[in-house]
Amino acid sequence: MACLHDHSCEEHDCSSNWSLYQHIDISKVFALNEATPGSVKSVFKAWEDRLNTSGEHLESNEGDPELLVFIPFTSDVKIKSISIVGGAYGTSPSKMRVFINREGIDFSDAQSMQAVQEWDLVENMHGVVEYQTRYSKFQSVANITLHFPESFGGDITEIHYIGFKGEATQLKRDAVANIVYELLPNPSDHKTRAESGGGLSHIE
Repeated sequence: MACLHDHSCEEHDCSSNWSLYQHIDISKVFALNEATPGSVKSVFKAWEDRLNTSGEHLESNEGDPELLVFIPFTSDVKIKSISIVGGAYGTSPSKMRVFINREGIDFSDAQSMQAVQEWDLVENMHGVVEYQTRYSKFQSVANITLHFPESFGGDITEIHYIGFKGEATQLKRDAVANIVYELLPNPSDHKTRAESGGGLSHIE
């Protein structure tokens, strides 16, 4: 189901307050079959900037519109909806398949594995469509992989924006790891930390 924004977005959780952009670990995002290495990072931006197409964008290699995008988060998230702004002239992706908490997926894996959910997309150049998830299946998401098998007939697939709406946990994943470490301390290391005035930091 898609959200077409024919309502008050503030009342229907469409505002930027629900954007998960700040929780994406951009440095670890990557794509398979991108024409320009690293260009995938440019499609993750603030919700308010989703229609800004003046900069770099993600584009598949000529003659092969298939794309696979891996997105890790800095904390576990719950995803309510996904938004995709694609290119013009048939280059927008026409289908999206999603895998959750699976690392190292390649094209053969994506083609043979059952997706958690998949959508037939529309050409959404104006950023007014959001694809609602089966929310119960999108809890505790550490990373998500988006598979775009084809475009709307173009020789390439072009994407200008990928956005997620939902909620994030309070603690970042590295903070959780530190807490576990403190619960089972190494005596010698703990002494060193005490002498140096170290300890846990409060995470806002």
